[in-house]
Amino acid sequence: MKYRIIIDPSIDEEITVYARERTDTLAKIEKLLSSERTELIGYKHDEIVPLNSKEIVCFFVEAGKVFACTEHNKYALKERLYTLEERFPDFMKINQSCIVRVDKIKRFETSIGGALTVILEGGYRDYVSRRQIKTVKERIGF
Repeated sequence: MKYRIIIDPSIDEEITVYARERTDTLAKIEKLLSSERTELIGYKHDEIVPLNSKEIVCFFVEAGKVFACTEHNKYALKERLYTLEERFPDFMKINQSCIVRVDKIKRFETSIGGALTVILEGGYRDYVSRRQIKTVKERIGF
């Protein structure tokens, strides 16, 4: 496979791929490029704020509403949690109502009963459900 990168500040960015057939490599490229989108709009009190996905620590559901949590603020969203999980592959599901950004995980804590709690940058903490423990361990390399 050949590729070419041309850096020219005077033109709009565009990526074009020519391929004979769809492969795993193309799927990875598409997934990477789709995760770069930052078309999230957050709502906080009377403010409407464009959100950069790189700053978001986690998405969670509280009182039936979906929120995006950054290190300093919490914003309401008009999106469903499952669509956010599909849209952002660098996030992983830790329980039924929360997906977290893998590279924002600070540490894990365990309790005597074996429950696992994830602590994220910015102080947000949530439990890892028994159903998701295996997936979480595989994703972070345990």
